[in-house]
Amino acid sequence: MLSLHMFLRRRKNKSGSESVQVVESNRSGYKVVKSFGSSRDESELRSLERKAQQWIDDQRGPKLPFSWETDDIITDFMSTLANSQVRVYGPELVYGSLYDRIGYNAIDDEMFRHLVVCRLFNPGSKLKTIDYMSRYLHVNKSVDSIYRFIDRLSPAEGCGVKHQVEQISYAQTLKVLGGKVGVVFYDMTTLYFEAADEDDLRLCGFSKEGRHRNPQIFLGLLVAMGGNPIGYEIFEGNIHESRTLIPMVESLAGRFGFERPVIIADAGLLSKKNLEALDAAGYQYILGARPKNDSVKVKNKILSMHLESGQVRSFTREDGRRVVVSMSDKRARKDAKNRRDGLRRLEKKLGAGKLTKSNINNRGYNKYLHMEGEIKISIDYDKFNADAAWDGIKAYITNSKLSKQKIITNYHNLWFIERAFRMNKTDLRIRPIYHRLRNRIEGHICICFTAYTIMLELERRIKKANAPFSLNRARDLTKNIYSITYTLPETKKEKTTVLKMSNEQQILVEIAQG
Repeated sequence: MLSLHMFLRRRKNKSGSESVQVVESNRSGYKVVKSFGSSRDESELRSLERKAQQWIDDQRGPKLPFSWETDDIITDFMSTLANSQVRVYGPELVYGSLYDRIGYNAIDDEMFRHLVVCRLFNPGSKLKTIDYMSRYLHVNKSVDSIYRFIDRLSPAEGCGVKHQVEQISYAQTLKVLGGKVGVVFYDMTTLYFEAADEDDLRLCGFSKEGRHRNPQIFLGLLVAMGGNPIGYEIFEGNIHESRTLIPMVESLAGRFGFERPVIIADAGLLSKKNLEALDAAGYQYILGARPKNDSVKVKNKILSMHLESGQVRSFTREDGRRVVVSMSDKRARKDAKNRRDGLRRLEKKLGAGKLTKSNINNRGYNKYLHMEGEIKISIDYDKFNADAAWDGIKAYITNSKLSKQKIITNYHNLWFIERAFRMNKTDLRIRPIYHRLRNRIEGHICICFTAYTIMLELERRIKKANAPFSLNRARDLTKNIYSITYTLPETKKEKTTVLKMSNEQQILVEIAQG
């Protein structure tokens, strides 16, 4: 008799046909136990699947027969069960297990666990959390009790949960990366509020999400390779992001004691003050450059290179910092398209009379606007055409001695942090934020940061096990794993049993608990 952890699957072949296989899970991954053929025809594939399932059933042995008396006993027992005895147990089996294994169970409050697991399983408002806890955990809490708990998560309340969460998350990052963080990535995003009123924290400013009329905050995030988290901070909604880098890195370095890593950030963090502070503190850095805003000498140097697609050059500026420049035809086509689209939008607004003197600034493609006399606004087509010389050019500024190609490769890993923001905004629905008080805003983000770390660890384990499902599929699988609580008739002891899971669900639980 073979392992119970067998399941059938289809696998696409290079020829376009699909094979039907029986696969067995084990500690090292998965192995094909038996193949039943391949086909392009759906009806034939279903026939092969039926044969494969029958083979699996045969390997597991005959089912035990039940007498009529046993049937009656089972029927009577089933008739005593109520809906209140059944609950969704998948989120706790999967996300709760990872919560413990990462070390968040050191946070001495079960409410924090419930809020994090709910954020992973069914992200939404605190009212949704109340519904989840009542319906699936049979834990009844009021909205006020949740708000009072979230108030205590704020560092201002002296609870220290934020710092504790960051410390646990950083320990997890060290574990995943083999004990050393050599490169860190920093970026910021805006989180808007469904409100009209501003205060000391929630302020209107430049919104990366186009919500310029909504009050917002900035969220700064520092991660290592793979998007593994180090720490985060929130800032006022009208702050310039270049002013946040040094305080954030220095604060976390002081708390965690990590050595001077190479700091990688996009051009939004590029400022003379930041560069000087990074040099003074002994950090190596790779920042996205804005060559069109540099000195005439630097601009002429770059354009005189006449780079072709795939070429990379570097030179040293007068201040001693290296500039690495690359060229890509693909990026050039994208840049040209974006310029044309921006120009068409300007022409449309100009034709509709929607542009005024206030629109003349350096934001986006408004830089092509200029005033003729005192009242007439027009488009500077010469400036638009001159910008074509920069299509496809990307530049980086660094004090690192890494090779040109390694500079670019490391910078391109910024997608880790972009993905971290995307996962928080889409999968965990960190925004919009409906809270008004600062301590509740901080508590909400602390919960999402913890959930992100767990989600990233689950994804890492799924990939390592070469499991036949995605992170989103894993979430769906947790929603249909149930447990039932009942009382044994003779001993009167209460017992909880997890109902039989599908093969995919068994694999997922093994991955989470392994």
